[in-house]
Amino acid sequence: MAESSLVDFVQELFAPLGRISARRMFSGHGLFHEGLMFGLVFQEQLYLKVDTQSRPQFEAADLPPFTYARQGKVVALSFHRAPDSVFDEPDQARHWGMLALTAALRAQAAKPAKAARVQRRAA
Repeated sequence: MAESSLVDFVQELFAPLGRISARRMFSGHGLFHEGLMFGLVFQEQLYLKVDTQSRPQFEAADLPPFTYARQGKVVALSFHRAPDSVFDEPDQARHWGMLALTAALRAQAAKPAKAARVQRRAA
């Protein structure tokens, strides 16, 4: 399946979560729900957003993180590969998609608090 076809399919797959859009990013596509990035399609693989609360479920299912090389080092992002079951079972797509979406929401909620702490230290 070509990456653009996979992006279209994934948008339909996660439609029960709400309006899903895709945006070309670097060599892949970011997946967004109401402007919030919760997924990534890269080299015909789907990756979903993780955080400290959801990462254990991805690790227990042996789902590796998205990594890339930068300046000779391997960098892991807060996205892990989605299980193959999301493509065949709507309940699995909804479950894993919600894990990613709630991780993205928690990350977004933590940003203003972090910025406020930095401003207080500077004062």
